[in-house]
Amino acid sequence: MLAGLDFCDTLESVFKEVAKITIAQLNERCKNTLNTALGIVFTEISSQTLSATMPVNNNTIQPFGVLNGGASLALIESLGSMAANLALDREKFVAVGQTVNGSHFKPAFLGEIVTGIAKPLHIGKTSQVWEVSISSGNNLICKGSITMAVIPKSKIE
Repeated sequence: MLAGLDFCDTLESVFKEVAKITIAQLNERCKNTLNTALGIVFTEISSQTLSATMPVNNNTIQPFGVLNGGASLALIESLGSMAANLALDREKFVAVGQTVNGSHFKPAFLGEIVTGIAKPLHIGKTSQVWEVSISSGNNLICKGSITMAVIPKSKIE
């Protein structure tokens, strides 16, 4: 693990499992979860980022017909949580969410597809912070972050 890595400017992959897992496997891992209910689909993994899409549809809008802020936060949580766990030795550790937040800038409308991109701001021994940008086309819809606690896997089994 890249302990104490801040503002991740290295080209080395932050993901432990990147060579061992495919996008299809990530999506299968999240089958029948909130991701399924909201239509969140992982689309790309690079050395420093994890991306996913989410439709703006009847499951993700508010009564005014625009993307619900809670759906945006769910996308931040889903992307950041998966990314954090991919950056760990999953035989020994698990990352669990502590804080999620977001700032909403523009609406996304019914029928659009939003894309979220998670990138690490901090990967430490006991915590991680991931920044997630959500956009639709060239419009930044929401930007947020999630702080993850890294705990021994034995504590949750």
